[in-house]
Formats: sequence, C-alpha cells, structure tokens
Amino acid sequence: MKRGTRRKLHTTAACMLAAALFMNSGVPVFASTDKVTSVLPSAGANFAVSSGQVSLSTLQGTEGMNAAAMAQFATTLPEGTELKNITDAPVPKASRVGDAILKDIQSATGAKTLSDVAPQFKDSDSGMSSKEEDEALFRTLVIADVNSNSYVNVRSGPGEDNSVIGKLYDNSVGTYVSEENGWYKIQSGSVTGYVKGEYCVTGEAAVEMARQVGTRIATVTTTTLKVRKDPSLDAEVLGLVPIDDQLVVHEELDGWVKVDVEEGEGYVSLDYVKLSTEFVKAESKEEEEARLAKERAARAAANAAAKKGTKGSSNGKIKSAIAYTTESSSIGQAVARFAQQFVGNPYVYGGTSLTNGADCSGFVMSVYSNFGVKLPHSSAADRTQGAAVDGLANAQPGDIVCYSGHVAIYIGGGKIVHASTSKTGIIISDVGYRAPLAIRRIF
Repeated sequence: MKRGTRRKLHTTAACMLAAALFMNSGVPVFASTDKVTSVLPSAGANFAVSSGQVSLSTLQGTEGMNAAAMAQFATTLPEGTELKNITDAPVPKASRVGDAILKDIQSATGAKTLSDVAPQFKDSDSGMSSKEEDEALFRTLVIADVNSNSYVNVRSGPGEDNSVIGKLYDNSVGTYVSEENGWYKIQSGSVTGYVKGEYCVTGEAAVEMARQVGTRIATVTTTTLKVRKDPSLDAEVLGLVPIDDQLVVHEELDGWVKVDVEEGEGYVSLDYVKLSTEFVKAESKEEEEARLAKERAARAAANAAAKKGTKGSSNGKIKSAIAYTTESSSIGQAVARFAQQFVGNPYVYGGTSLTNGADCSGFVMSVYSNFGVKLPHSSAADRTQGAAVDGLANAQPGDIVCYSGHVAIYIGGGKIVHASTSKTGIIISDVGYRAPLAIRRIF
C-alpha cells in the first residue's frame, strides 16, 4: 500500500428507525416517536476517509528492536513491505499518549500482549524487552474514521460479500492484526473481523488521534469531593460532587486534575478520584441485538409505569403530573412541561425535593418519579438509563442530557431545565452551554 494522502469522500447516509405508539383505553394516552439512533448502510458506502493515513510500514515500525526480533516481526507484514521502509519510518512511542491511556486502549481493543496480534510470538521469546513489546503493540493501534455518529461494518472476511459480524463506530479503537486486499483484520472489544483499510487511521496518525477520541474521566471515590478553584487544599471550594460521579478531565497536574463541573472548571485531588479513559469499541451483532432488546424492554417498562403510576393530585400552585398529559402529547413532553413549573426553586446538594431543594440528579429523579419511573440519584448512573440518542439534533422533550458531573431534562427548542448550582437554583439554559456526554431517552 503506498504511503501518502487519501482523498476524502463526503457521501453520507442515514436511516430513521420506525415510530412507535402506545395506547390504552381508560387512561391518558401518550404518543411517542421512537427515533433513538441513526445508522448507516454497509461498508460499501462512501464514508469520509482520513487524509492523514499512514502506511503499514510505519504502522509496524521496528525502531529499537534487535536484529532477531526485527526479522521475526517482519513476517507479520503484508507481502512486499520492505524492511528499509520500516527502519526509516518515524516511530510513535507509547509514552506520547501515556502508559495509563495505553492500558485503557488495550482494554478496549481486547489486545493485552503482542502475541494477541502477532500469533507467532505466542509461547515464544520475541527477543524484545517488555517496553519494546508495549511500543510494538501500541503501533498496531487502529482508529475508525467515518462520519460522525456513524459506523463501518465489520465483516467475517476481506470482502463485501462476507457476512456482517459487528459494527466499528466512528472514532472507536481497535488493534491491527493483518491486511488482505485492502481490508484490515482488526480486533476491538469482543469483535475480530475485517474492515476496509481506507476507513481507518493507523500508525502515527492514530497516535495523534488517541487523546482526541478518548474521554479522560475522573470517578469520585470519596463520599463528598470538594472541587477547588486552584490546585491547592487552601483554595476556595467551587462546588461539591458526590461519590461515584464522573467528571471530564481537562488537564493532569502533579497530584491534581483539572475537571469540568457545573460551577465551572476547577481542581480535585488525585487522592479522591480514579482516572480512566473511555474509548468507543466495536460492537458485535449479538451484543447490539442484546442491547437494543434491553433498551426496548426498559422503555416499555417505563411506559407501563407511567400509565400506571402518573400522579394525579395537585398541591396548591403545583400542578400534578397527570395534568400535563393529553391524548396528543408524548410522555416526554409531559415530563418537560411538568419539570418547568419548578424553575426558581432552590438547589440543595443531596436534595430531592422539587419545592424545597434538589441537586441535579435529585431533580431529574424526582420529576420522573411523578410519572412512575424510578431513576438513580446519580448523574453518572443516568448515563446508562433508557436508550441512547444520537446527538442533540435528535433530542426530544423529556430526554435526559448528561454532562460532566451534571444532568438535566431537555424541554425542546434547544433548551434544558435543571437544578444548576446553589447560586442559581433550578433554571432553564441552552442545551449546548456545555458539551453533553450523553443523551438518554426513557420513554
């Protein structure tokens, strides 16, 4: 395969999932669309292709190997690859991304050792040090580069006539195993199969992309974590975060990390968080079917609970949940309208009262409880509830919008309602005021 730049292809395609309605006589009727995700057709479509492709000779660079290891490792390369191209190529180092991130990548791709991607090294001495093996393994990194919120099919063999066994989503990571006729055999998650090489970024370009496509997360390990304005125990406390919440990391310092919270960017001590990097990985056909079935069941249960458990009693100026339901509205729309009547009420850390004070997840939990749905009191746990929605463009009223250490309810028109901070209380904001981590649909 020649080195150099590939042209970008710009054809995109998407298909919509079917709409679904649920109705039942004798109770309020809620109509709801079921557009949760956008999908693309087979790998034969013209997906966007990276312009920074790196040749397989760079991908499998062997700088630092001894002669015996180089000769043995060269047997894994595509036919016709010359060793002089390998030794002359720039070699990405694992340290450029970091050992911790490398381990997270290896976990996502399913590759733990060099023998996983170079079988001839199994049960034999590669002739390399452990550091050399780590760097050789890291050079097999593959990152999918297709259209945003899209995927390329993983097939059982190197050709479009082979069956689809999984999906490699945009920016997901994998491990290069071999190449055949322009198709890469890759390993990602539980999936091992073939994708067109032109839909992947490899070698030096993949090393550069690794930080961009991974989300660095700090998970809180103490009951109440103090987020400070500066990286010092003497600095002013910016906000509080409960145990198990997850914060996006912007910078790693000596003993501290800079994180994103509702009150703004602040610092937390490494003594009270666990760092990890989230990478998207391939999903097998069986895993996708199981996930979709689980999501459908969860949404059906939520719909049934809402029909059965929507509260109908009003209290003074507070309208009941059932007062917002009509035959023409969805449950999500009813949730959004119900939640907005609490704007102006206070934010209370750890609280769950819609009138006397709630924190962000307590607010979402209590709003949904009025519709018979039980949600966790945790913004991190809310990221796993219901079904995934592909992007803000597909958000509908009632969807849960998850941010770094925060959660809100989408009300339509590009707006959310949320228990923001102790200074602002429950307010309405633009949905894009911060970058969402996930959007989840309960109904």
